[in-house]
Amino acid sequence: MKRIVYREWRIPAARYWGILGILAAVVGLGGLAALYLEHGGHWVTGMSNSVVWGVPHVFAVFLILAASGAINVASIGTVFNKDAYLPMGRLSGLLAVALLIGGLLILVLDLGRPDRLLVAMTHYNFRSIFAWNIYLYTGFIVLVIAYLWSMADRMGAPFKHPVGVLAFVWRLLLTTATGSIFGFLVARQAFDTAFLAPMFVIMSFAYGLAIFLLVLMFSCAQDARPIGDLLLQRLKNLLGVFVAAVLYFTLVYYLTKLYGAKNYDLVGWVLLRGGIYSFTAWVGWVLLGTLVPLGIIWHPVLGRDRRWIVAACALVILGGFAALYVILIGSQVYPLQIFPGHTVVASGVVDGLRAGVARYHPSFPEVLLGLGGVAVALVITAVGVRVLQFLPESLADPEESAPVGPGALKRFSIDEAAAG
Repeated sequence: MKRIVYREWRIPAARYWGILGILAAVVGLGGLAALYLEHGGHWVTGMSNSVVWGVPHVFAVFLILAASGAINVASIGTVFNKDAYLPMGRLSGLLAVALLIGGLLILVLDLGRPDRLLVAMTHYNFRSIFAWNIYLYTGFIVLVIAYLWSMADRMGAPFKHPVGVLAFVWRLLLTTATGSIFGFLVARQAFDTAFLAPMFVIMSFAYGLAIFLLVLMFSCAQDARPIGDLLLQRLKNLLGVFVAAVLYFTLVYYLTKLYGAKNYDLVGWVLLRGGIYSFTAWVGWVLLGTLVPLGIIWHPVLGRDRRWIVAACALVILGGFAALYVILIGSQVYPLQIFPGHTVVASGVVDGLRAGVARYHPSFPEVLLGLGGVAVALVITAVGVRVLQFLPESLADPEESAPVGPGALKRFSIDEAAAG
C-alpha cells in the first residue's frame, strides 16, 4: 500500500485567521447568550414547565449524535480493514472529539447552574441514565484520544485494532444511551418507546458522515489537496445508504406508534395537525432532509458533481436538525394523556386535554447558544488540523495497476532509488 503522508493545514495565514476569527465571534456570541440565560433565568427563553428541553438541546443532541457517527470513518478503516478509509482516520477521530465537546458544552450551559457541575460529576444516581452518560461521554473522549495515538505513533500501532474495536463498541453504547434518555421516559407518549435507541444509532451514522464529508472537502479544497473521485463516490454512496436507513427507521417509528390505539391522536397531530411541527416533519425531515439528498446522491449526473454532493450533505444536516426538533420539542408540547379517550374535568399544567398543546417559541439567545457550541467544535477542528498532522497530503485515487513484468519491476526499482 502507498505510504500515507500527513501534513498540517497549510492555507495562507490571513485566510486561516479570518476563518478562526469568524468562528471565535460566533463562540463569543454563544458565551454572551449563556451569560444572559444564567443571569436572567430560563424564563427569558421560550421554555416552560411543559417544554424543558428547547433548541439548545436540539443542537446538543445533534452534535453528540454526529460525534458518534464521525468516528465511523476511522472504524471502517481499522476495525473492518478497508484500506481506502485509513488515511482519513485521524481527521475522523479529531472531528468526533470536537463535536462531542461542543455538544456537551451546550448541555452544561443550558441545563442551568453550570457552577454545580462538580456536584453532578461526584454524586451519581445510577438509576438515572444521565449518570451513565457521564461515564459514556468522558470514556468516549479518552478512547478516541487513545485511538488517535495508536494511529499517529509507531509505538501505538500494535494497539490500533483492539482500541478501534473498543471505540466502535463504545460509540454504539453512547448513542444507544442517548436515545434511551428519551425512550425510557413514560411521561411523554412520543418518547415512550425503546425504538428510539437504534433509531438514534442510525441517525448518528448519517449525520456524522455528512459533517465529516463537508469538513474533509472544505479542508482539502482550501489547501489544494486532491480527493479522488472513486473515494468521494464511495463516501457519497455510503451516506446514501445511511440516509435511506434513517427514512426506513422513521417509517417504522411512526408505524410502531400507530399500532397502539392510544397513540392515534398523537401521530395524527404530529403528521397532520401539528402546525409548524407537521411542516417541519414533512418538509424539513422527510423532503429536504431525506428524499432530496437521496435523489442527488443516486442521480447519475448530479451524484458525480462535487457541488451537488456538498448540497446533499448540507441538506442531510438540515434534515437532522428538523428531525430532532420534531422528536424532542414536538414530543414535549403535545399534552400528556393520562386517560386516553376520556374527557378531563380538571387538569394540571402539563397533563390532559384541557391543558392543550403547549406553546414554544425559541428565543434568540437559545439559538446563539446552540450555534456557539457548533462553532466551538469547528474551532477545535481548525486548530487541530493547523498545528498537528491530521490531514493526509493527498487522497487521490491509486493509479491503475501496471502490467507486471521485468520492465515494470525495473521502473519500480529506479523510482525507489531516486526517491531514496
